[in-house]
Amino acid sequence: MIDEAGLITPLAIGGGLLLGIVVLAGASGGVHYAVTTDTTPLLGVTAERGVLAVQAALRMRGVPYSWGGGGPGGPGFGIGRGARTRGFDCSGLTEYAWATAGVRIGGDTSAQWNTGARIPRGQIRPGDLIFFADNPADPATIHHVGLAIDVTRMVHAPSTGSTVRIETWAGVPYWEREFIGIIRPRHPHEDMRGHTPSSAVE
Repeated sequence: MIDEAGLITPLAIGGGLLLGIVVLAGASGGVHYAVTTDTTPLLGVTAERGVLAVQAALRMRGVPYSWGGGGPGGPGFGIGRGARTRGFDCSGLTEYAWATAGVRIGGDTSAQWNTGARIPRGQIRPGDLIFFADNPADPATIHHVGLAIDVTRMVHAPSTGSTVRIETWAGVPYWEREFIGIIRPRHPHEDMRGHTPSSAVE
């Protein structure tokens, strides 16, 4: 089902969580909605919070990219080339989204890579963190993170000059070449680190 803001809404929260996901895909000439239903019960509070994290990130669509910008409280002025722009960098957006859901994941890609459990690609679900690296064999080269909407799309803050948006990553050669893994944040996560910018896609 869809709420008044046009965002995803959990159909049921309790012993299990069934997701009816209605995603604003966006296209020139009109607004289009793609519906995906996961019929597998998603047990536990982390699954429910993942939905809340995606809702929070989707509400930020159109906010400018700002290197070093954003954090748990929302958009903010960045540093360096982002100093004059109020917005998010990639990890600032994901930090904000999960903070809105009540989970602290840290403010940079390194912290976020180490904030939860590694998830097989076939088990991705809303709110999971999708990471990309210059060398997919080396986590030290991670430069970008997005928030999973479903198995093919993410909401993310791409790069300087862009805005927060929905983008298909699965099957896209650029993203596939640099895909390194998926992390599902733990709950609770009590480590509150300061936000520092990642080397976002430029």
